[in-house]
Amino acid sequence: MSMAEISRRRFIQAFGAVAATSSFALAGCGAQRASEADGSAAAGGTADTITFAQGADPRGLDPAYVDDGESAKIMCNIYDTLLRYDTETCDIVPGLAELPDVSDDGLTYTFTLQEGVKFHDGTDCNAEAVMTSIVRQLEPERTEDMPYASFVFGSEASNNGVASVEAPDDTTLVITLRAASTPFIKNMAMALAAPVVAPSAIEAGDSNENPIGSGPYKFVSWSKGENVVLEANEDYWDADHMPQTKNVIFRFIAENSSRVTALNNGEVDIIDGIDASVVPTITDAGNELFEEDGMNINYMAFRNDEGVFSTLEARRAFCQAVNVEEMVESLYSDYAGVATSVMPLWMAPYDKDIQQTAYDPETAKAAFAELGITSCTMLTYTNPRPYNSIGGQALAEAIQGYLADAGVDMEIVSYDWTTYQTKVETDAFDCCLYGWVGDNGDPDNFMNLLADENVSMNVGRYRSDAYNALIQQGLATPEGDERDNIYKQCEQMVADEMPWMLISHSKNLAGYSPKVKGFYYHPTGVVHLEGVTKEA
Repeated sequence: MSMAEISRRRFIQAFGAVAATSSFALAGCGAQRASEADGSAAAGGTADTITFAQGADPRGLDPAYVDDGESAKIMCNIYDTLLRYDTETCDIVPGLAELPDVSDDGLTYTFTLQEGVKFHDGTDCNAEAVMTSIVRQLEPERTEDMPYASFVFGSEASNNGVASVEAPDDTTLVITLRAASTPFIKNMAMALAAPVVAPSAIEAGDSNENPIGSGPYKFVSWSKGENVVLEANEDYWDADHMPQTKNVIFRFIAENSSRVTALNNGEVDIIDGIDASVVPTITDAGNELFEEDGMNINYMAFRNDEGVFSTLEARRAFCQAVNVEEMVESLYSDYAGVATSVMPLWMAPYDKDIQQTAYDPETAKAAFAELGITSCTMLTYTNPRPYNSIGGQALAEAIQGYLADAGVDMEIVSYDWTTYQTKVETDAFDCCLYGWVGDNGDPDNFMNLLADENVSMNVGRYRSDAYNALIQQGLATPEGDERDNIYKQCEQMVADEMPWMLISHSKNLAGYSPKVKGFYYHPTGVVHLEGVTKEA
């Protein structure tokens, strides 16, 4: 056994013990005690504040300008969407509008909006306002800093998505598509791009810092690196989703162990970004664990357009060098499974015959030597992510050990999550760690990533006309066996061309106080807190 392999295996074995031990560290000087955070108890024996701790600040609070889950978790409590997902699934239910009437050709969607809805500043949330929120994200108004716009609303170049939006009266919105799109209805419930922003906030030019929506909670403040504070919208239009708790605080605690300590000390009420090593610490303290199969993919993207892995032979050697099954089992235990598909198997059962590149270290070592590859650079993030609960640094170091055994020195360059999302767009690298949490439960939402021209979606810059053509077919094909077969072909292309090295699918994990009632971590990775209460 080589020294690199011994080092790697010692790291993997020691990681859980170190993380578990460090979970008893102090949460930080700025931590509030539960008595300070809760404020006074509201009538009926419930606390008036719930505090949710996550690993990083949002990138922003306007859904047109962000593409990350940390932002989405907060924004889904501030904004409404035309349609909603059901509480525990991606089934579509009415939101700001009833389910639309769809023309026979599948191109025209007519939405009837709820009457009398107001934004948090008292202005009308009518069809004209919804149109304003959407049209700014359509060509030619769309700007380069709107990463999700093409993903949700399509593009003229691809001849898909939204062609026009009209508001014939206050409660009628008509959206016309360029081509039929099976996932379009689900897209209208997504937590990014689709939420409706008040025109007054858009006109003010500071919607990313001072959001105005029509949702169950109003924005109060954002202290960078500390928290975002929301307060209940007492005039919320939807009686079935009235906020049950007066205040919601999203706290930002980067270290997993520090979030666990904050939960166990009663400083926060709910945490996410949990890894296997801290689960006993949470449950032994009397707190609850939310655990459910996630709708996500944890992967490593090769830089397909340049660098040492721009050739198929080099990418194959890398995938042969890494024992993904051993690594996933060692790092994630029972809380993640090996990814044999871009999509979770429960979501895409038609991919089971597709095989990823097998672990073959001797062949990998010989291939690297023949190709003259002795070094490479990996970018990664330090924060935990919903698809990678241990954070990118630990995962990168495990991969680094396998590459060392194959004769390749891999340099790891790490950043906090917010900085990282900029660096993968601006800096040179050979590979990077990334991931995805499904937005809407449709296979297009996963497979379309590799067809997207936006670097924040397609970080590896993979380009394939044949692949893109399949994606267009999938968009236009109704649900059923024919559509499933299209995405199976996409999956086969990913396995053959290896633009990504697939790693794992994580379970959705969250820890919460037993005093918290009504909490559910949605499959899309967001947390709707309007129905959540806490016993005083």
